[in-house]
Amino acid sequence: MRACRETKGRNAPQVEEASRFAREKNVDLRTIELDVRSQEFVNAAIQQIARANGRLDVVIQNAGHMVFGPAEAFTPEQLAQLYDINVLSTQRVNRAALPFLRKQRKGLVVWVGSTSTRGGTPPYLAPYFAAKAGMDALAVSYAGELARWNVETVIVVPGAFTSGTSHFANAGSPDDKARLTEYESGPTAELADQIRKGFQLTAPPSADVSEVAEAIVKVVDMPFGTRPFRVHVDPAEDGAEIVNGVADRVRAEMLRNMGLADLLRPAGGTVQRAASQAQQMNK
Repeated sequence: MRACRETKGRNAPQVEEASRFAREKNVDLRTIELDVRSQEFVNAAIQQIARANGRLDVVIQNAGHMVFGPAEAFTPEQLAQLYDINVLSTQRVNRAALPFLRKQRKGLVVWVGSTSTRGGTPPYLAPYFAAKAGMDALAVSYAGELARWNVETVIVVPGAFTSGTSHFANAGSPDDKARLTEYESGPTAELADQIRKGFQLTAPPSADVSEVAEAIVKVVDMPFGTRPFRVHVDPAEDGAEIVNGVADRVRAEMLRNMGLADLLRPAGGTVQRAASQAQQMNK
């Protein structure tokens, strides 16, 4: 099931494309109206999916919007709107979907993050980077909280794909045009173009954004309990995989030191917890 908003409006071509793909490939792919900015819309969509299928197996958190420009020229309201789409939307979806997964005592939540959270990053993308970092922190915390419910978490971490996406074409711009003009006419006058060209220089020409979709498919197809915590899809190799590796290792070590190692993986978590409770009762 593919969820998107304005299925009968501006996204109607995407809905038709999904239908055509389903017919040509003989697969069951359906679209559903869902606006992640509204808890009411999200609740209704998740309920509809669960009723139609009798269960809910996988939730993919992929909603996101990018903005481009000097951070100072974005208003606080713009940052709040971006945070609403990129971070609060995941909370709305989780609050609607997780009761089904917890009741089933099995499920998978896939978070589509960004190497920008811990990789090498250029300026002029601060609001987007900040929101993706917030989403990543939320995903990491949820992973531990859902483990004993036997709900698995995977964070897919794409790098910058400059072709095959509409990130820059559809990116939002600052509302404070006066401050934007100051940056565009001062010592940073050429910085925006330099950043765009820089992305072109660091991204291999062969980089195909479909690699991200293929990575998600592989993750979903893996046996439950064996999936990696993170999967990086970064043709530019901006360093996020190295830094994430350190951060995730530190997290694992801390949980082990706290006696909470079972939170690192859903498989066996319930058994370990039961054994721990039995030991406490026998003391």
